[in-house]
Amino acid sequence: MNMTGRVIIVIISFCTATALLAMTVACSSTSKTAKSQGKALSATDEQIFLGDTVEKNYDPNVIMKRAESFFDKEEYQEAIIEYQHFLDLHRVHTLAAYAQYKLGESHFRLVQSVDRDPEPMYKSLEAFQKLLKEYAGSRYQAEAVERVKQCNSLIAQTHLMVGQFYYRKDAYLAAAARFEHVLKEYPDMDEAADALYYLALTYSEIGADDWAQEKLTILSQRFPGKFELERKSLYARLHTVPPTEAVAMSPGARGGLSVASGNHRNGSQPQVSSQTSVNPVAALRDSTKAALVPEATLCRLGVWC
Repeated sequence: MNMTGRVIIVIISFCTATALLAMTVACSSTSKTAKSQGKALSATDEQIFLGDTVEKNYDPNVIMKRAESFFDKEEYQEAIIEYQHFLDLHRVHTLAAYAQYKLGESHFRLVQSVDRDPEPMYKSLEAFQKLLKEYAGSRYQAEAVERVKQCNSLIAQTHLMVGQFYYRKDAYLAAAARFEHVLKEYPDMDEAADALYYLALTYSEIGADDWAQEKLTILSQRFPGKFELERKSLYARLHTVPPTEAVAMSPGARGGLSVASGNHRNGSQPQVSSQTSVNPVAALRDSTKAALVPEATLCRLGVWC
C-alpha cells in the first residue's frame, strides 16, 4: 500500500473515533440532564420545608402538605402546629373540616395512658367537639363522635384512678370528690359503676352508712351485674341486707340521690326530704352539717380540727 492510501485510512479512522467520542459525550450529557431533572422533580415535595417565604406560609396547599408529612412521620407535635396554622388562616377552606379532624387525631395520638399527662385527652376532646359544632354534617362526623366517647372514657378513668389513689391513702374527702365528679360528668359510662362502688366504700369508711347504702342501692339498680360479691360484702359490713326491690330514683339519681333517712354509726338520723338533692361531699365541707359525721372522722379528714 502506497503512502497516499495509508494517509486516507488514518484520516478515516480519526474521523470515526471523533464521531464516536462526540456521540458518547452527547449521550452522557443527555443522561446527566435527565437525571438532574428527575432529581429536581422528585425533590419538589422536599422544597416545601425549605425557605420562609410569605407564599409558603400562607398557601393552604403547602401548609396542608407540611402537616400531612409530619403526621405520616408520627411527628404529631409538629403536625398540630401546621393543622392549627391552616385553620387560623383558612377556616372556610374546603379542607378546613379535614384539618380540624386531623388536629384532633394528632392530639389523640399523643395520649399514652390514663396515668400520664391528661392534657392530650382534653385537647383532643376539644378539637373533636369543635369539629362537630363548626363543621356539622361533615364526612368526619361519625369518627369524631366515636373519638369524643373515647376521650370522655379516658378522662373518666383518670378521675377514677386518682380517686382510688386518694382512697388507698385514706384521703377520703378527696376520693369522694373524684368519684362524685365521675358520676356527675360521665353518668352513662361504664366508669360510673366503679365510681358508685368506691363512693360507697368511701362513705362507709367515714361513718356515713346511709350514704353508702344509697350508693349501693343505685349501683344494684343501674348495674345489676357488676360488683355483686363486693356489694354483698359491703352490705354485711354495714349490718344491713340488700334491698329486695328497686328504689324509685329521683331526677338527680345519676349524680347523687337525695339522702335517705338512715342510721349513722354515731346514732344520728339525718332527715332530708326526698325532694331535695344533697351533695354529700359538699355537706362534709359545710361546718353547719358537721353533726352528720363523727367528730373523730372529721378530724381525720382535716375538716374539723
